[in-house]
Parts: sequence; structure tokens; C-alpha cells
Amino acid sequence: MNKARALLIIFIAAAISAYLIFDLGTLFSLDNFVEQKQLITGYVDENFVLAAMLYALLYVLVFAFALPVGAVLTLVGGAVFGLAWGTVLVSFASTIGSTMAFLAARYLLRDWVGQRFARRMQPIDQGIEKDGAFYLFTLRLVPVFPPALINLAMGVTSLKTWTFYWVSQLGMLAGTAVYVNAGTALGNLQPGEPILTSNLVIAFVLLGLFPLLAKRSLDFFKGRRIYAGYIKPKHFDTNMVVIGAGSGGLVSAYIAAQVKASVTLIERDKMGGDCLNTGCVPSKALLRSAKIAHYVSRAKEFGLNTGPVETDFTAVMDRVHRAIATIEPHDSVERYSELGVDCIQGEAVIVSPWEVQVGDKVITTQNIVIASGGRPRMLAIPGVEHIAAYNSDTIWGLREQPQHLLVIGAGPIGCELAQAFARLGSRVTILTNDSNIMPREDADVSDVVMQQFLEEGIEFAFEHTMQRFESSAHGHVLVAEYHGQQRSIDFSHALFAVGRDANTQNMGLEALGIDLTEHGTIDVDEYLRTAYPNIYAVGDVAGPYQFTHMASHQAWYAAVNALFGRFKMFKVDYSIVPWATFTDPEVARVGLSETEAKAQAINFEVTQYSLDDLDRAIADGEARGFVKVITAKGNDKILGATIVGYHAGELLNEFIATMKRGGRLNDILSTIHIYPTLGEANKFVAGEWRKANKPEKLLAFVARFHRWTRS
Repeated sequence: MNKARALLIIFIAAAISAYLIFDLGTLFSLDNFVEQKQLITGYVDENFVLAAMLYALLYVLVFAFALPVGAVLTLVGGAVFGLAWGTVLVSFASTIGSTMAFLAARYLLRDWVGQRFARRMQPIDQGIEKDGAFYLFTLRLVPVFPPALINLAMGVTSLKTWTFYWVSQLGMLAGTAVYVNAGTALGNLQPGEPILTSNLVIAFVLLGLFPLLAKRSLDFFKGRRIYAGYIKPKHFDTNMVVIGAGSGGLVSAYIAAQVKASVTLIERDKMGGDCLNTGCVPSKALLRSAKIAHYVSRAKEFGLNTGPVETDFTAVMDRVHRAIATIEPHDSVERYSELGVDCIQGEAVIVSPWEVQVGDKVITTQNIVIASGGRPRMLAIPGVEHIAAYNSDTIWGLREQPQHLLVIGAGPIGCELAQAFARLGSRVTILTNDSNIMPREDADVSDVVMQQFLEEGIEFAFEHTMQRFESSAHGHVLVAEYHGQQRSIDFSHALFAVGRDANTQNMGLEALGIDLTEHGTIDVDEYLRTAYPNIYAVGDVAGPYQFTHMASHQAWYAAVNALFGRFKMFKVDYSIVPWATFTDPEVARVGLSETEAKAQAINFEVTQYSLDDLDRAIADGEARGFVKVITAKGNDKILGATIVGYHAGELLNEFIATMKRGGRLNDILSTIHIYPTLGEANKFVAGEWRKANKPEKLLAFVARFHRWTRS
């Protein structure tokens, strides 16, 4: 740390300490100003220039150090200096103070700002990258972040200092004038005059309405710019067109139909999307058959004698397709037509912000919701066209069991299907360029699952880079690089499980100028709007989470914002996002992991309870895994929870509900749990936190009290 940085930190600390120790907030309070009004205004009348300079200097320091008196000081400026001079003084002083904070962040506090505000800076970085100075202007006009955060965050972006200064001054000018005007109205109050004068009421109504008016004005001008060149239809065929009949599309259409809107649902393939036809439903049906086979192989543990497990793979796959067929009516054209949804089969192309073409038909619509989903990613490895290569969409067409399945990828899909095929009798090898499976989870979580995989005979090829596929007399061979050496891995079938890509092709997005993110998803704002305010995107095509339940969650926001956004817009709530990987043992998580908490420099503590101590887990023969909870240091606020074990996905629901209602570990501890159940694990982990954080001093006093009662 250089001397300049050290001196600045000491100065800031001293300023803030003085503010707190001497309770300077009361000095700058509105009540204090009212009491000293005559004295202050008299001094200003006699020493206007000096008073203006002192006021401006004070305002600069308040903004530079982000002291929480800016609003009051602005009102005082209007009351003392009037509308014109007050606006000029506040405008320049606030901008200079903001720029000082900006420069401090850029040259002296860059690392601290980057670590301290890592999560909140991400949307700011994206906004600057996308819209540049205009994004800063919108933040200044309608602040969605605290001004102090904007100053610091902008300091670590690529924005030039001069650009920051003049855009900030311009963007804050209107808001400054509104605040100063309110202060002027306050200053004009005479002793004994009713406080609710017409001028004062108008001033404060304007103060309250300004953010809304500013936002509406911004939206209006953005709309004018983005819709330029398109002719808006005078009449619309429907209120909403939904493209894609997966989870996100079905829920969007359902909500629209329930509120009596006219809605058209377009699907090019099968109703229900990936989840029903190639994802959640078939994979869980396969996992169930595999689990039953595993239980049969463990029969002796439960005192039962059986013969060897024989897998009828064709019958297993038939059961998978029966499960799909049984659930299919829930997402059928017939059901949604009965709900009032106009279902159309075909390829949808957006030809204008209000027009969607399907075949020869053009549908005019007020709003569009893109829910086109995603598809499994395939890698262009030399020779892949000559092997039996599958992905999570095509694997369900298998009728003969793979002799040796090579699973490429060690994420949730790869791990789930690898274990299922291994339990059904296939030899399975998992290949990844990572050093562990489930790279998004903590190492101790991955280790538990990997140990189970090893016990079941699954093989691993970590840190391998694929080079090419070859054919051999016995099947196929993958040639891969491992730590600088070539290695050959034989296999009969390959399953690619290396992620998913958003379906954004051939929909007219490029012609409309709808941007994609670096991950290939459609770029949407916090309301799920694209560059066009009437076009929304949900689910896999929008990100950031590729979960069926997240698509359904987003669908509500998209539908409501599209249909009723003129009255009220709702930001998508990503505060509590759960997910599960349905391996055995299952892995379920909500909130922060231990790794994420460390990366964000959060002061936290970890509490863990091992399931090998849980009575019901022991009785069921499933005594493996743990419950791990991340809490804020020194209190029981839950920041995240991870469960590894039998029915982890079901057990996690208690943590999800507790976090959603703002509850803490003590709320779980004080809740009665049925004995013997797996759910008791949640109560026991809360008990472990309580034991680790017991009030030692109080307990020592209680011990002395009990000794006294015995004497």
C-alpha cells in the first residue's frame, strides 16, 4: 500500500468516525435547520459569496464521503439560496464530489471496490459495456443503485473521467432541480403559516412523482429510438404470442389465458418441450429403474436373497416412454385449447416488433414472449461423425444397452445418466477436462458423489482434452491428451453432456437487432425485456439458469409485465434459486455455496451435520452424505444450504421456505420435526450451529446459579 492510499484511507476513516462519534447527523438534520433558519439565512444575506463557497465545499465532502445527509443538504440549499442558485451550487458540488469518489475508486481503492461490490457491479459493468455513457445517464436520472455505489463502481469501469463528470452533471440536473425546488418551498414557509401550503404540496408531489416520470420519459425515448423504421399496427390479432411450448412458454400462455387475454402459442416440435420429451421426465424415469436395480443388487444388506440382476434394456426404455406418454396430456394442445390458448404448430419468425410469421400466416400481436428453450451442445471433434454419438435429446432412442458408455462431461446431466447406465449394467467412463465431477459444487460435495460412483464401478478420465475419434475392431476409440501425453480410451457409445445452447436461430432476431449475451442467450433486462420493450424472453433462451423451475418462475414475470406493464413492472426475483442433481446420493442446493461465499469475500461460517448419525438414514440403509449450511458470521441468517444424501431435493424445501420468508436457523431449530424422518437432519444442523455459538458467559453465570441453589 502506497503512502497516498494509506493517507486517504486514514482521512476517510477519520471523517466517518468524526461523523459518528460527534453525531454530526443531527447537525445536518432538517429539524436543526428549522431551528437555526433565521440565523443561517441572515448570514447568507450578509455574506452570500462566502456562504455559497462554504456550502458548496460542504456538499462536495458529503458526496465524496457518501455521508447520509445529501437529501437534507439539498433541501437546505433550496431554502437558503433559492431555486436558481441552489440548483447551480448543488449541481456542480454533487458532481465534483461524485467525481472525487470516482477517482478514489479508480486509482486508490480499485481492489477493495472490486471485492466488496463484486456481485452488484456485474450489471453495472454489463450496462456500461452495452450502452456506454447513456447507461450512466439513465442511472443518474433514475438511480436503481445508491449514488455512492454508482460513483465507486464507475471508477473501476473503462469510462473516462471527463465523460463521467459531464454525464453525471447532466443526468442529475433534473433531480437536483426538483429537490432544490422542494427546499425552496420549505424555505418560503412563514412562522405560523400552515405547513400544507399549495406550493409546498405541489413541490413534494413533484418530488415523489419525479422518479416515475423520469423513468417513463426514458422508456418513451428508448422506445422511439428502437421502434424507428417500424409501423405499429392499428389493430392486433392477439394480446400475446408465445414462441415455444416448453415450461416457460406453457406457463406464460397459461397465465395470459387465466387473465382473459388473447394468446397464441406456437411450437415447432412437441408440446411440453425438452423437460417432458427429452429431459426431466425421461431421465427421472430411467433413474428410477436404475435405482430399483441397485436396490436389488443390495438385497443382502436388507436380509433378502435374490438372484443376479438382469436388465431388460428394451423394457426399461419402454417404461421411460410410457412415463412420457402418461404425463403428455398435461401439456397437450387439447388441454391448452380448452384453457383458451390458440395453439399453432410451425416455425415462428419475428418479422417486426408486432408481427410473427408462421408459414404463410402473419399474426399481429401487442407482445411477444420468446420461450424457444435450448439444445444439447455437440463438440466438433474430428471423427465424431463415424461413431455412435448421442446427447440428452437422442439417447432415448436407444433400444440396445451400450456395452461401454463414454460420458463426455461431468456436470449434472452427465453424472445422472452415467450412474443410471452403470446401474443398469453398462460399463461407464466419465471424461472431463476438469479435475473433479460437478465443478459448480464444493469439493466435499463432489467427493461424496464420486466415492459412490467409484464403489459402483464407474471409471474416470479427469483433465483429458479430446483430440479425435477413431474406429477399431472392437468399437470406437477416443484419442485424448492427458498431461502432455496421448491416451486412447475404447468405448461402444458416446454421450455428449457438455452443456446446452440457447435456441436463437432462424427466428428473425438478427434482423431486429436483438442482442445475445456472451453465453449465447438473449440479452434481457431485469424485467425480462429484450431491446424491444414489448418482446420478452424466458427460460433457457434467456438464462441465467437452465432449470425447468426457473423457466416457470420467469414466465410469471414475463406474462404479467407484458400484459400489465403499463401500470406496474416487476423485476425478476433471483434472490433464492434452488437446484438439485438427481444422482444417488442426491445433491441439492439453495443460495451460496462455500466456494462462492469465499469468492465474494463474505464473512461467513459453515455448520455441517453428517447423515451417518441420523436414525432414519441408518434404518433405511442410506446413512451417507451431510447437510451443510452457510450463515453470516456471528448470527444464524442463512446464506446458503447444501444437502448431499437420500432425497436431498425434498429435504431442501425447508431451507428454501425458511430463506424465502426471511427466517433463520433458530426458526428451523424451534420447529417440531417428526421422528424418525430424514427431515430431522435440518433441525440437527441448526442444533449444531447453536452448540457452536452458545453464550459461554451466560452459561457460566447459569452454572454458578445452579451451584448456589444446591448449597
